[in-house]
Amino acid sequence: MSETEMMLKGYGLTTAEFFYHMPDYTHVLNTFTWQEYDLAPDHPKLFEFIEFWQRELDGPLHSVRFTHRKLISPGQWRNVVGELTYH
Repeated sequence: MSETEMMLKGYGLTTAEFFYHMPDYTHVLNTFTWQEYDLAPDHPKLFEFIEFWQRELDGPLHSVRFTHRKLISPGQWRNVVGELTYH
């Protein structure tokens, strides 16, 4: 599915900032930024990534901060047919 099709089906851009402890230096926090098109309010792709992180990666999560922005909606989309040429 293309990005435009996803946006028309209600997907929006989700940006998450992960704060995690370094595996070898447990008192040091590091950050990781993640972006993906996802569906609000359930955010299945975000929670799938969090589960992957906890299952596969060594750095334990401290916290996650995220935002979601719906870029376009079906009411904002217009199919324009025609072309105007100006000399």
